[in-house]
Formats: sequence, structure tokens, C-alpha cells
Amino acid sequence: MAYKDLRDYLVALEKIGKLHHVKKEVDPGWEVAAYTRRVFQRIPRERRPALMFERIKGHDMPLVAGILGASPEVYALSLETTVDKIADKWSHAQNNPIPPVRVATGPVKDVILTGDRIDITKLPLCIWTRGEDPAPYVTGPCVISVDPETGERNMGTYRLMQKGPRKFGLFLTNTWRDMYAHIMKNERAGKATPCAVVIGCDPSVPLTSVSRIRGDELGVAGALRGEPLEVVKCETNDLEIPAHAEIVIEGHVPAHIREPEGPFGEYTGYMGGSGPSFVIDVTAITHRREPIYQAFFSQMPPSESSCIRGTGRDVALRQHLTRVLRLPVKDVHLLEAGGGASFLAVSTKRDHPALPQRIMWAVWAYEPSFSKWVVVVDEDIDVRDYFQVLWAMSWHVQPAQDIYVNRDTAVVGLDPSVAEPSVDQHERKTVLSSKVGVDATRKHKFPALSVPPRADMDRIDAHWSEYGLE
Repeated sequence: MAYKDLRDYLVALEKIGKLHHVKKEVDPGWEVAAYTRRVFQRIPRERRPALMFERIKGHDMPLVAGILGASPEVYALSLETTVDKIADKWSHAQNNPIPPVRVATGPVKDVILTGDRIDITKLPLCIWTRGEDPAPYVTGPCVISVDPETGERNMGTYRLMQKGPRKFGLFLTNTWRDMYAHIMKNERAGKATPCAVVIGCDPSVPLTSVSRIRGDELGVAGALRGEPLEVVKCETNDLEIPAHAEIVIEGHVPAHIREPEGPFGEYTGYMGGSGPSFVIDVTAITHRREPIYQAFFSQMPPSESSCIRGTGRDVALRQHLTRVLRLPVKDVHLLEAGGGASFLAVSTKRDHPALPQRIMWAVWAYEPSFSKWVVVVDEDIDVRDYFQVLWAMSWHVQPAQDIYVNRDTAVVGLDPSVAEPSVDQHERKTVLSSKVGVDATRKHKFPALSVPPRADMDRIDAHWSEYGLE
């Protein structure tokens, strides 16, 4: 049965012991970010919990983080499936969207704030990189807008900088599609762009918001949950929003206005750019009684954003390579050290000398903006084990023959290596990059592996406790 809302999903996390309650009062100016960072650094992924901060200093609502991307297992739970079935779940949803159903009202309308009652500073927004972020940021918004010419809806997740009680700074990385295209079309007509910022929903909504979806994200969200998403009309514009959301901030992007925005600590592990950017003027806030605020934990990997990005892209790319192109690929993995975007390892059965190169080009054609490094290894290499990948690169590669450099390619989003920080963030988007492919497969017969036989290792494992090391 589909999760009805965020609260329903939190109950599911509780049942499997994957929601840790932080009862100590924490400071949103530094403590939320620092504690979450330590959790992601020190607790192995398979045991890492999502977090609920119950007492945020200066605020009266709790904050949850890591609830979608504490680990691939948590990600799978959010989709009500298992890790090995994530690709099938997404494929079915993309091909069989279920349009949302409009209802008269919903819990998100419990409290309606307009006029002088609007104050976004009452939300527990956090500083995520203390000493660098210029203001608190919303990191997990689902921002809805509509194409003024076609009426097509889009939902995406963008960073929002708090600029006052009724204003956000809005940074868009995509300068040719989605919300950016909506704003440009409205600006040519001298019009503002209506928008709605949704915070805290059943997992299908934020997961589609952060993904590249063909068609209506809310329709794909309905398919992920197996039943239509209920939506209601906004108070101050005609956009539709999830009826069971925790918080919705309504507003518009005024035409031809740009204000300073950024920098912000990004998924690359470095501060993102700053410069003139769009703003959102807030016209209303609606929320549930006793709302729960949801944030995405990003910045330096490992992080929630790198886990979500990598897990989602892994399954989609593997499906494309194996089911669409029918390549003999065993597994693919976007390493979390690369933010789930920059470093891809692919294992395959090398049945032709040119197969590794074919896989490289298939990857880059599928999505030109990621996978700066593509390393192709043999099928016996576990691409999710950093050590094995580096071992294969160390001993299966002759650099002069097996490394391929491709120049003037699309850049990985927010890659700090393409230009100095002083370069304007919009100019950075036009800079070209390069990509590297490494054929780390065995090209001839190698000697036997210098490890004990598998049977001996299995006997050790079966009697491990007898050796006295816990």
C-alpha cells in the first residue's frame, strides 16, 4: 500500500529501526550539519539511520534528514521495494504514469498564512557550511512551475537561499529546460513566473523531483506509489500541489530581476558558485498542523544527495545498457566519492576488444553531463568495492593503449575543476570539459590469482568466532 504522506513513511522507517531521534536541542546554524556529517562519515551505509532532530533551537517544528538517502536500502524502502528491484520500479513508473487527482482540500491547508503573517524565517532552515554559506538554505524543495505556452508542468529540486521573511534566492543549473525555460518564456512576455515550493511529502514526490523525468513528475510519482497523488490548488496562483504535503510556500519569480546568490556547499565537496540569480517573492505559506520540515543532506560525499543521485542513476543506466542496448554489462556504479556523478565503474564480460570503448560511448551518449571518468573492468570485479576497482586499474591497464581522452565534452554539473571560483556561475555553464575512459579489463590470459582457495576462506568464515576476534 502506498505511503499516504511523509508521516506514514517515517513510521515505516521506525519499524525497521532506521530512524534515529535526536532529542538534544540543536543549533541550526552549525550543529545539524556537523552532527549529520559525522553520522554519514562514521556509520557504515548498511547500518546508517535517517535522522529526526526533535528540538531545533529557535523553532517549534522538527527536522528530518537522510530519510531518502541514508543508504541504498533506505532508498529502496522509500520506493517500497528492494535494492535489486529499484530499476524495475522506476522503469514501470516512467512508462505507466498515473495522473494526479484534484481534491477540494487536504492537510496542507490546515494553516494558511498570507500578507503580514508570511515569515519563512520561522522554518528551521540551516547553515550547511558554516563560515561559507552566506545564509540559511532550503536544500530539499520540490519546486513546481508550468510552461506558459504548453501548460506542461515541471517539478525540480533547486537550492533556495533565504533572503528575508518573504524572499528566496533561486539558483538553476539547467539553462535550457524545465523551470529556466518557463522563466525565460514569461520574461519575454514581461510576466512573472508562478511557482510553489513543496517541502515534506511521501517519498515518491521528492524522488521524482530530483530525477530527470520524461513528462509530468507528479504522474510518475503516482505510478511509483501505485495510486494517484491527491493534489489541491494553491491559494495565490493556479498551480496544483500535493494535498498531503507538510509545507508549501507559494510565490512567483519576477521578470528581469537578478540578485546576488550563493555560494553554497555543493555535492562536489566544494563551494558552488555565486553571482546574480533569480528570486522568488513569497505570496503565501500553507502547512499542516505541527508540520515536519524535511532537508536533504548534501555537501562533501558521503551524503544523502550523493546516495540518491548515484543509486537512481545506477539503476537507470544499467537498464539502458543491458535492456535497450543489450550490452553484456554485469553492473554499473557511480562512486559516491564522485558525488554519484563524476566517476563511473562498469563491469562486463569482455567478448570483443572494442567492447570497453563501446560501453564508454554508450554511457556518454546516454547522459553527456556526467561520468567524467568511466572505468570498464572484468565481470569478476565488484564495482562497488573501491579497492577492487583500483586494483584492476593498477594491474590491467597499459596507459598508452588503454586510456582514452575525449576533449570538448559536456561538463559535469558544478565541477570546480573547469574554472576558477571567480568566474561567473552562468558563464561556467558554457565551459566545455573533457572525459576519460579507462579500459581496465584483462586483454590476455593472466596468471592465477594469489589468494587462498574459496573453500578455505569459507571454512574460516564458518568458524570465525573460534579465532577470538570480534
